[in-house]
Amino acid sequence: MLGVFCVVAVIFDLVENIGRLLENEAPLWQTVKYYFSFIFFFANMLSGFIVFLTIVWFTSKLAQKTEIIAMLSGGMAFRRFLKPYFIAASLLVAISLILTHFVVPAANKSKVEFEVEWIHVNFHVKDQNLYREITPGTIAYFRSITYSRATGYRFQLERWDEEENRIEQRIVAAKGTWMSEDSLWRLVNVSVRDFNDDGTESFRFVNRLDTALTMRIEDFAQRAAVVNTMPTPELNNYIDQVRFSGADVCSLELTRHSRTSTPFAIFVLTFLGVGIASRKQRGGVGIHLLLAVLVGFTFVFTSRMISVFAATAASPEFLPISVSAIQFVAAWLPNVLFTALGFWIYYKAPK
Repeated sequence: MLGVFCVVAVIFDLVENIGRLLENEAPLWQTVKYYFSFIFFFANMLSGFIVFLTIVWFTSKLAQKTEIIAMLSGGMAFRRFLKPYFIAASLLVAISLILTHFVVPAANKSKVEFEVEWIHVNFHVKDQNLYREITPGTIAYFRSITYSRATGYRFQLERWDEEENRIEQRIVAAKGTWMSEDSLWRLVNVSVRDFNDDGTESFRFVNRLDTALTMRIEDFAQRAAVVNTMPTPELNNYIDQVRFSGADVCSLELTRHSRTSTPFAIFVLTFLGVGIASRKQRGGVGIHLLLAVLVGFTFVFTSRMISVFAATAASPEFLPISVSAIQFVAAWLPNVLFTALGFWIYYKAPK
């Protein structure tokens, strides 16, 4: 079933992009590699839901043929009936963890690079009004950044004396380009204003200034497309760097914790699926699949709503809880809630 969904997704994507691929003369082998990465991305995104539907369909078939009733009547405990499901689910969770933490980010990186080079050739992703405290008292600001060109516009850098709470220097440039080979920033049309201790100011203007700043273009990129190309060890280092800069890490922390909680949702959906489909009823497999779809969409909707709330939630003053802990709870709370639902269905299931 998952293979069918992947093939359909590839066909739709190919139909949408075939004109751009031919116009930009994308190499055939790189196109094949792109769709191979696309399949990894799409399969990982839908794997839990497809496993859920498969379990419901298979268990419902057993229920409609009264085979479950026969097994339970023969003395088999319902827990024993669940055992093969959870053995298979354990294998799928282990595979999904490896894919989510390491394989899928690498596939996403290849996918994004191909899209930038051959599909979105004339399209440049931008972020606006970005700032970072790159070191204590040093704040960098860009009006906008075009990541495909590694260039930010309307750049401003301020250095403050935090003890005396006064500005020491302000650098303003029309644009700044990150030179990754030399780990330098190339600033264009630069004005530098120094604020001296005696209250006087000095000003100078230069057409171009190459300077080493403790920041990279990637430090401003918190878009999902960038973060999702990082394997988890790299993402952990990136979160530490962003946290040190003083920027918000809520979405990054949620992404990190979700990479573990999402594969474990297979256990939850397995438990729910068996409970939903194990009872024989009118309507047969169709009713069970309809219930599965409703439960699945409710699970996704609940996860999304909790994520949105967690992204803006602050730590309660009366609880010593960190931002990371809030995102951890947000990532795992849907699993906990629907596990509770699974136990309720389990106690209602035939024994």
